[in-house]
Amino acid sequence: MRTSAVVAGLGSALPPNRVTNDDLTKELDTSDEWITSRTGVRQRFTVPVGMATSDLAVVAAQRALSSSGMTTVEAVVLATSTPDHPCPATAPDVATRLGLAQVAAFDVAAVCAGFVYALATAAGLIESRVVNSALVIGADTFSTILHPQDRTTRVIFGDGAGAVVLRAGNAAIDGALLAFDLGSDGTGRDLITVWGGGARQRSSRIVPAAADLHFAMQGKAVFNRAVQCMGTSVAATVRSVGWDVTDLDLLVAHQANARILRAIGQQLDLDEDQVAVNLDRVGNTVAASIPLALADAVATGRLRPGHHVALAAFGGGLTWGSAVLRWPDIPVAME
Repeated sequence: MRTSAVVAGLGSALPPNRVTNDDLTKELDTSDEWITSRTGVRQRFTVPVGMATSDLAVVAAQRALSSSGMTTVEAVVLATSTPDHPCPATAPDVATRLGLAQVAAFDVAAVCAGFVYALATAAGLIESRVVNSALVIGADTFSTILHPQDRTTRVIFGDGAGAVVLRAGNAAIDGALLAFDLGSDGTGRDLITVWGGGARQRSSRIVPAAADLHFAMQGKAVFNRAVQCMGTSVAATVRSVGWDVTDLDLLVAHQANARILRAIGQQLDLDEDQVAVNLDRVGNTVAASIPLALADAVATGRLRPGHHVALAAFGGGLTWGSAVLRWPDIPVAME
């Protein structure tokens, strides 16, 4: 039987600053009703001054290792679009701070689809026997790249980190990652972007406006693409392992906003209780979204050993992907 990557541990971390919708009404022309009705978000958490993506990543990774009962891994794959620095990658620093000397460590940048991309990458390293174990971390601090007066983005996004430990095993056991589907479409590169600060802007010699150094998103255009791409990807991945969508106990999709989650569930003909939702409490945490939602589902008893689970994400690039597995019997270490 071929080697498979198996989920062996799960951990999460949130920063200390809790920001409610009412808090935002003191800074922006908005209201709790406006935010909740359009996004489903009621609160989010943000990093204080001096805290960065690596700090959250380290905590989530430590908790995932504790959950797994393992003390070391052979690779660290960090999904993030808010690295501590443009160069170098953040993963080697995270690995060192975890006491993982000289292991393979690198970043994956696929915005909100980053965790699924990183999971597929780490699974490939294990299945090809390059390594026997890996930490996959999704961590983002989008509060650091949002324009302070942009109510369309500030109300949605929060900061956070989540991590899973993967180990070598086989496809017959719970926790084995059974299949992936990944895709991209660069024609939509301008729909989710930070225009300034990269090589394109720098080589143009154009001095960016202040707004161009912050995150921007064309929400209406993104909505339909996100629903269609995630729905189609999940259906394809489920079919590839001989399941039907009706076999799913839980869909853990990227927590973009409540309307997108409802639309994906309707497209796949899933009941509301088959779609995980935690964005009301943490917001859209980008690459951390799926592991945070997994941790919440385990902690609340919504996700139990043996459950058929699909993961789905959509992000800038455009990028999207999905994965399926039977959930293992592992504890969760979280806030």
